This record gives sequence, C-alpha cells and structure tokens, in this order.
Amino acid sequence: MRIFIAVGCWILCCVVAMAQRVEYEVSFPNAVHHEAEITAKFISVPSKPLEVRMSRSSPGRYAVHEFAKNVYNVKAFDSKGKQLIISRPNPYQWDIVNHDGTVSVSYTLFGDYPDGTYAGIDPTHAHLNIPATFMWARGLDGSPMTVKFNLPKGSNWKIATQLAPTSDSTTFTAPNLQYFMDCPTELSAHTIRSWEVHSGDKTYTFKLALHHDGSEDYASAYAAVAKAIVLEEKAFFGELPKYDYGQYVFIADYLPYAQGDGMEHRNSTFISSTQSLKGNAIGLAGTLSHEFFHSWNVERMRPKSLEPFNFEEANMSGELWLAEGFTSYYGELALVRAGIVSLDRYVKAIAGAVNYVMNSPGRSFFTPIEMSQQAPFADAAVAIDRNNRSNTFISYYAYGEVIALGLDLTLRSKFSGITLDNFMQKIWELHGKTEKPYTVEDLRLILGTVTKDQAFADDFFRRYINGHEIVDYEKLLSSAGLTLRKEKPNKASLGFAGITYDGGKAIINYGTIVGSPLYKAGLDRGDRIIKIDSVPLTSAKDLDSLVQRHKPGDTVPIEFEQRGVTRTASITFEEARELGIVPVEQIPRPLSKEIIAFREQWLKSKAEGQLPVLNKWCGKCKRPYAFTMEFCSFDGEALQIVQPK
Repeated sequence: MRIFIAVGCWILCCVVAMAQRVEYEVSFPNAVHHEAEITAKFISVPSKPLEVRMSRSSPGRYAVHEFAKNVYNVKAFDSKGKQLIISRPNPYQWDIVNHDGTVSVSYTLFGDYPDGTYAGIDPTHAHLNIPATFMWARGLDGSPMTVKFNLPKGSNWKIATQLAPTSDSTTFTAPNLQYFMDCPTELSAHTIRSWEVHSGDKTYTFKLALHHDGSEDYASAYAAVAKAIVLEEKAFFGELPKYDYGQYVFIADYLPYAQGDGMEHRNSTFISSTQSLKGNAIGLAGTLSHEFFHSWNVERMRPKSLEPFNFEEANMSGELWLAEGFTSYYGELALVRAGIVSLDRYVKAIAGAVNYVMNSPGRSFFTPIEMSQQAPFADAAVAIDRNNRSNTFISYYAYGEVIALGLDLTLRSKFSGITLDNFMQKIWELHGKTEKPYTVEDLRLILGTVTKDQAFADDFFRRYINGHEIVDYEKLLSSAGLTLRKEKPNKASLGFAGITYDGGKAIINYGTIVGSPLYKAGLDRGDRIIKIDSVPLTSAKDLDSLVQRHKPGDTVPIEFEQRGVTRTASITFEEARELGIVPVEQIPRPLSKEIIAFREQWLKSKAEGQLPVLNKWCGKCKRPYAFTMEFCSFDGEALQIVQPK
C-alpha cells in the first residue's frame, strides 16, 4: 500500500511538473521613451506563495547589477483576471499569495543601455539581455519557457536570437531558465549575412545580424572577416561545438548610441560599440574573435566555480585568468593567423598587455587566481567610493593573456612539438566535449599530461598561477624574433598619475603608482602640483619641457598643495618604465632560419586553404590590410582598403 501511494504521488508530481510552464509577451508602445511592456504568465504553480524575481547577475558577468531597479508598474492577476496582492521581501523580489495556480505578472521595463549586460530600447531597436529584461519564479527553473515579441507596426524589425524558433516567426522557446537567460535578443531592421560551415558530419549555419549605420559593402566585408575567424578557430580545435538548433548567431549593434561591450553565450554572441565598421572594423573584429573563442572556452570548457550560474548574487571564479585571459590571447592570435592583421599590429597588441602586467605593482598583492576572484568588484561593478586598484589590481584579461603568451613560448622553446595549442585542445577533449567543469587542479594535471613532465607543470603553476612571478619575456620573445625593450630609454619620468590642467593648476587625477617618483615624494590623487624645480606647472607643455631637461636620477624640489596645505619635498626622476615589443627586422637585424621557423610555426594559419581572400596584400610583409588605415612597418606605407563587391 505504501509503495502504491508513493508511486501514485510520484506520477502526480510528474504530471504537475510537466504542466508547469512560463509564457512571456513583450510589446513596445513607448519605445521612444525606452520602455517595454512585459507580461510573464506562470502556469501550474504550487499553492504556496509565488516568489517572482529579477536577476542580480548575468551570464558572462561576475558582478551584481541589480536589474530590478529598472522595473515598475508591477501588477499580478490570477487566471480569472482577479488582481492579487504583492509584497516585497527584498528589493529584487515580489511575493504573490492566494493565487489559483496561474499567475500573470505585468510590468514596465526601462532600458537605455544597449550592451551585453543591460537592455536598450528606442524607436530603432530593442536589444534585450534576458536577465535584465524578464522576471522569473523560484521553483520553476526547469520549466519550459515561451516568449512572444510584438513588433511595432511599420518598424520592419526582425528578430535575431539563439532561442528556438516556432511556427510563429515572433514566438520562441527555451527549455529552462538557465538556457533562457543565456539568449540575448535583438529586434531591429538589421542586416543579415549568413554562411555554412561543416564540422564532422554536421553543417552549421552562421548568421551575422548587423544593426549599424554603414553600407552593405561594409556588411559583406565584415561577414567575410567573421567567416575567416570562425574557420581559423574551428581549425584550432579541430571541430565546432555542437550548437543547439544547428546555428550560431553574431548579434552586433555598431551605433553611436550603443555602448562598447562583447558578451559570449552558448550559441551566440553580442557585440556593441559606438564605433562604426568604417572607423574601426579591425578592433571590432578583435572583439568578435574573442567572444567566438568563448564558445569553446567558458561556454563548454567551464570552470566548476561557475556551475551552475547563480542569478541571485555575484559569481566568483579563480579561473578567469584562463577563461578570459587565455581567450584574449587566442582572440588576438586568431586575427594574425587568419591573415586579418599584420605582424606589426599583432605585436603592438601583445606589447600593451606585457607592458601593463610587468609594470603593475598589483602582482605583489594578488596571484592570478586571486586576481580572478576580484571580478565581482571589477567587472562593470558600480561603486562611488574611490579605490586603490591602480596599485592592487591587474585585469584578469591582460594577466591571463600574458600568462598564455609566456606559457606558449615556453612550451615551444622547451618541448619539441608541444605548444599551448595542445594544452587547450586537451582541455577541450576532457572538459569541453564532455562539458565536465574543471578546477585549477585539473588544469595543472593536464599540463603535466601534455608535456609528459609533471614536475614542469607543478613548477609553472606554483610560480606563475599560485605565485606572483612572471616568466622571462625578453628571452622568450627573442626566440620568435621579437625584441622587448624600453620605449623611452634614458628618458626621465615622474610616473603615471593622469595629470590634468584646470585654470592653470596641475591636478593629479589618479592614485600615484607604488614606487613611482610622485608616490615616493608623498603625492596622491587630488593633490595640486605648484612647482617642480622652481618651475610653475600650468600646462602639459610646462611638464614636458621640465622632464626633457632632466635625466633619470636627478633630484629636484617639488612644491604642492595637499588637502589645503602647501607642502614641499624632494622628488627624484626615474627612467620611463614603458615597454614595447618590435620585430627584430625593424631594428634592423637579420632573422635567422631558426627564428623564421619558430615564428612561422607560432603564427601560421591552422585553416590554410579554407580562408576567404579578404583584401589587398602588402608586397613585402605578405599580410593583408582590411578596411581601415593600418600602418605596415615593412614597406612604410599606410593603405586604406575596403573589400570590393
């Protein structure tokens, strides 16, 4: 009898669970004022109070963003249209009681920040990041979801999303909350470019949904670049991930009123910028390359610390140096491998990261793992108080990119035929294809497996991942014919402080850097520099002239105002710290056969023979130029090329 009752209860629970679903409907009657009207219907919910929430975080972000602040006019009704009482236990939740198993919640959403995190609504489009847009209910996480978009009449809007389509072109579905929250949606009169890519026994459709002010020619040219990136990164891993519903969507808003951002998702990515394809196509392609690499690294090769993603609080991970930083490394590397940028431009990109990390005092405060764990405070997190991050923080994007560069060059120099590519491919095999989340310990063991030298892997993680050291970049870069050098050798400097001039006053705008001349002299943010070496500072020209008259090691008096008190001290000029990387042939110095071979193996295309021909090729460096002014150091010419029809 007990068994019968238990089985009966189980069947009843299954029937109820199968009947549970969520239906959304969205309209835009007041888009000119950035509003959407949304109804969320929760069907077959338990009799207990329904806890309806707005998310506090969003996939791909790690900080809290409090999306509830843009929701108002909230009302709730039962299945018969009777209005229900709502209580607010906290700022992000609406509790609804005395319902009849069906609850319809209507509300107004304000959205005027089109980027990868928030919502942007106006007469030209509605970009909806799902966590910033839709309420959801606790306990219905696994319920199927349907959303219907009511397009404004006469708008010519189309819908770009990774949500599953239905027979109704304006209605889409998601299997559960986690998937739904990972599906950014763009409604606009956007341009579509599509192409097919084969992987194994499957063919996937790629779409570029481009909302921009540019020409059709630029859209076609950019699609060609996107295709080259897709093929290059596919060749790197040897296959595409298994994209749901057989497609992957690039959603791009390149508009003066958009915000700069890029955000990866399981089967799509969203990129936004105030810049146009005409003005910065290569920079925008770099973001696209980064985000697409995420469809392997993060979306499927996923840190255990981010599983499952929690929409109710900040999500902390100690693996972002690999999840974000290694993605930054390969996002840039794919551009040069695919022939989209020249060697010169690529070298300048990695030089910026190396300079930043090597010169940052933050390395002494936090390891790469600990720096990753700072993301909830740094990843577009909002706070009004001042901080000391110029001294204590290094972006895990740049930190991880530099670690990846160092590890790649180390492997190529120390182990025959072993590269960082092999390491990433092994992570894909063990944790990406299986979608088994990894830990830092897993990564350490994988490096030992790939190199067949666990002692090397243990030492690398001890010193550079769990420790504060950095590799010998000067030596490693020289293997590839690249010279790491000071940008301004023997030139005096006071250290970076973001000095601006207002009414003839030199004001320090940022916290001075630990160990810099200004820091040692006792100056900090907000201080006004009156004189250095008896010379009044009233403009940037005054400061430049002063610095040029001195050399590193010179000590002079400085007079400044600090918190209303005039003070004096001595300040000693240091040698400018800025570092740069240049190919040795620019010095000039001949390239050995060994260096040529090393560089070729590092930078050559993995998809050679599959890539589209993009643009005009430089006759000397044998690299193409794309879209905009790009200086080629090998022939000394700047060319402006646009993909022909």
